[in-house]
Amino acid sequence: MTIKVGDKIPSMKLMKATAEGPKETSTDEIFGGKKVVLFAVPGAFTPTCSAKHLPGFVQHAEDFKAKGVDTVACISVNDAFVMGAWGKDQGTEGKVEMVADGAAAFAKAIGLELDLNGRGMGWRSQRYALVAQDGVVTHLGVEAPGGFEVSKAEAILEVV
Repeated sequence: MTIKVGDKIPSMKLMKATAEGPKETSTDEIFGGKKVVLFAVPGAFTPTCSAKHLPGFVQHAEDFKAKGVDTVACISVNDAFVMGAWGKDQGTEGKVEMVADGAAAFAKAIGLELDLNGRGMGWRSQRYALVAQDGVVTHLGVEAPGGFEVSKAEAILEVV
C-alpha cells in the first residue's frame, strides 16, 4: 500500500552520507520533531536526477529554510558512498542531506518502489517528493512515469 497524506513515516534504519563518511541514521532521527522535505530519485548520477532534480533543491535550500523547513533530504536506492560522492559533485553540503536506501527497503515500506530489473537497474524508487511534519506526511507528489513536475523543488516550495 502506498503512503498517503496523514500517514506516519515508518520507523526504520537508513544510511546517511556525511563529511566523515557513511553514518547510520533512522527515519525517527530524520523526521522527528521537524518539518522535512524528502525527495526521491531513481538513481544518483542519472540524467534527470543530476541535471534537474537535485540541483533545484540545492538552489532553493535557503528558500525552504525561509519557509520553516528544518531539513531537505534526498533519498535514492544507492549506497551511502555513492550518495556522498553525488552530494559532493552537486555541492549539497549544508543544503541537502543525502540519504541512502541501498536495498530499497524504505521505498518498498512506503509503497513507492520501482521495478527496473528488466532494464538491468534492479529495484529503485519512484520519483517523488513529500513534506512531513514530525513524521506525518502533509504533502505527497509522485511523478507519472517519465514525469518531472510535481516533485521538483519549485512545486514543493508552493506547498510548504
